[in-house]
Amino acid sequence: MTKISRLLKEKPSVISMGLKSFTDSISSQGARAVHIDWKPPAGGDVRAVALLDSLRSIEEKINKANDKALDMLINAQPVLFDVRPAREVIPGMKENLILHAGPPIEWARMCGPMQGAIAGALLYEGKARSIDEAEKLAASGRIEFSPCHHHGAVGPMAGIISPSMWVFCIRNESQGNTAFATLNEGLGKVLRFGANSPDVLKKLKWLEETLAPSLSKAIRISGGINIKNLIAQALLMGDECHNRNVAATGLFLRAITPALLATDLDKQTIQQIFEFITGNDHFFLNLSMPSSKAMIDPIKGLDCSTVMYAMARNGVDIGIRVAGLGDRWFTAPAGEPKGFYFPGYSAADGCLDLGDSTITETAAIGGFAMASAPAIVKFVGGVPADAIRYTKEMYEICWGIHRDFQLPSLDFKGTPAGVDIRKVVELGVTPIINTGVAHKKPGIGQIGAGILRANMKCFRDALEAFAEKYV
Repeated sequence: MTKISRLLKEKPSVISMGLKSFTDSISSQGARAVHIDWKPPAGGDVRAVALLDSLRSIEEKINKANDKALDMLINAQPVLFDVRPAREVIPGMKENLILHAGPPIEWARMCGPMQGAIAGALLYEGKARSIDEAEKLAASGRIEFSPCHHHGAVGPMAGIISPSMWVFCIRNESQGNTAFATLNEGLGKVLRFGANSPDVLKKLKWLEETLAPSLSKAIRISGGINIKNLIAQALLMGDECHNRNVAATGLFLRAITPALLATDLDKQTIQQIFEFITGNDHFFLNLSMPSSKAMIDPIKGLDCSTVMYAMARNGVDIGIRVAGLGDRWFTAPAGEPKGFYFPGYSAADGCLDLGDSTITETAAIGGFAMASAPAIVKFVGGVPADAIRYTKEMYEICWGIHRDFQLPSLDFKGTPAGVDIRKVVELGVTPIINTGVAHKKPGIGQIGAGILRANMKCFRDALEAFAEKYV
């Protein structure tokens, strides 16, 4: 029987590419069909495909730059060396300046939680006597606002840092750069979620007057604490070090305890510190964030690198920054988290995505390490299998794999590291983000947590700018 005769008399075997419904239709007729899950590059967008093609002429140069970026990230050594008032250590901090999360934004465009947190900060600083007076002062032009990222800092949610707030000081020993973040207040009704009531301000004063100076004494006695080592160990213990920090907080407390006991602090103060940290599973977040920034920030300005070094949200916009494009932000509308809401609240009450905490994903932990933290889905929604699926998907858009941040559930494979804007656009896959949710109105606080994706527009715009600069 000839091949043509066999083809006409026997049921065909088909390789189907594209829509799975084509494969299903063939199978339903009794034929053998194999489905290939293929999609056109960049979703078939002609302009994006042309940009990707244009970069092939400098592909070797880009790849070498990205190899260097990954090496710098993997070999970074973030060490906590002190806790100091923001006015003493943050570059450019001054008395009429308040730092905020995300890309640049003016007062009139700010979301409710950010405005509420700024009002609370002005009360805390003694620059206003009431919320109304604080809001008028904020809108007057006498107070300056700037992204934390522009000052070597990061802040969760609203991300507010004012001059009197004490900050963790992290130094990347391999590159010499520093990064900063405030101390974590705990969950619920706190300043970073936009709450500004008297009890919120009272806690901030306790952080300023008791906790921060005490930790400063202990850290200096300890000689510094390597935070990267704690992150690596916490990943092996069920954390992802963004929205799950249970193990990491315990590891930090274990590391700091001998030094605390070696200070001249009285027993009651030490007890208060232990009670606060052990009662706040998110305490380590404000250490993982500046450590992540310290690890990834040195690649800023790395010629010809397509690796993202910052991703942040201000409740209105999301923005990214790319190594080879320096200080420039590429922004798009912020997204809406999907997940778990506290009783009495729903997505209709929530603010759009908010905070600098996506610096953790940028530095290869957080949402990218969810495979190590199946319990995270209890906080952000979903099932344990989702956590593993998210991490596996992120390998597709990253330049490499982290050597030191290992995932037990994936046979100790390293986390996805170094988001490559080329891969994001080509595959149509954007970074996964797990996050908390603040009420859209100022003064209320946290109402839930969830999952979402970064906006593709940021990456397409960045790719266009990259091609314009280098091709």
